[in-house]
Amino acid sequence: MITAKKTIAVAAAIVGAALALGGCASSNPLDKPSGGSSGDSSAIVVGSQSYPSNEIIAETYAQALEGAGLKVQRKFNIGQRDAYMKAIEDGEVQVFPEYTGNLLQWLDKTATATTPDDVYAALQKAMPAGLTVLDKATATDQDSYTVTKAFADKYHLVSIADLANVTEPLVLGGNAELADRPYGPKGLKKVYGIDIGFKGTGDTTLEDLLAGTVNVADIYTSQPEIKTKDLVVLQDPKGMILASNVVPVVNKDVEAKVADVINAVQAKLTPEALVDMNVQNTVDQKSAADIAKKFLADNGLK
Repeated sequence: MITAKKTIAVAAAIVGAALALGGCASSNPLDKPSGGSSGDSSAIVVGSQSYPSNEIIAETYAQALEGAGLKVQRKFNIGQRDAYMKAIEDGEVQVFPEYTGNLLQWLDKTATATTPDDVYAALQKAMPAGLTVLDKATATDQDSYTVTKAFADKYHLVSIADLANVTEPLVLGGNAELADRPYGPKGLKKVYGIDIGFKGTGDTTLEDLLAGTVNVADIYTSQPEIKTKDLVVLQDPKGMILASNVVPVVNKDVEAKVADVINAVQAKLTPEALVDMNVQNTVDQKSAADIAKKFLADNGLK
């Protein structure tokens, strides 16, 4: 789901993306592979969405496959889900990083699962014929209840449930529509029995959290500021917020070739690792190729 605070993260990435990831876009990304041997039918075709965090994950998959001796073509910067899912079904793209909850809701509008394991199980059943998903990572790209470290330390906050122990008025900051979403104030009351006020902060959600105008904020879990601003993402043991773990979608024609290699990457792709990758891109302005190379080397995968 796209929210204003998601837009903040994307906007923050644009400058770094333009320098570090430039040259990836084309007028038709499905016609112009980036890297690998053009037209080589033996190559594994790895695709990505058109934003830097997803492209970094795709590049990591690509380099891991190359490290295992497989030929790879890159078709990055593909647009909307309906375009790249069709490309994967048609075999034009064979490996693609996705997110469990968002993909499940796109495939099955009636889905009700929210916890990581339940969403993953439902997603496996909902996949189109000819496609499958490999292991989900613990890394996520989803909404979260996030607080400053000082606030978490003061009240010993680890999970959303711990907000019940806060003795000062709670105010949640986020996009205006959060007020009526299942994981907004009404959802918090229903699922956790906790009352919280609400302030529509829009594009200034992060700034409001840091300034203390709100003490809880709806922040995306892959946002670089989680590391650079020393924030704490609260765990959600009751699954109030839809889980969206990083998950590879693959065409079954190549599953046997790629599964072991990519699942090894998935096992190391933690929330902290994904945030750190995004920090390297947006703050350090490193390229996706350099970020992926470092991740694989640091985790003994290359």
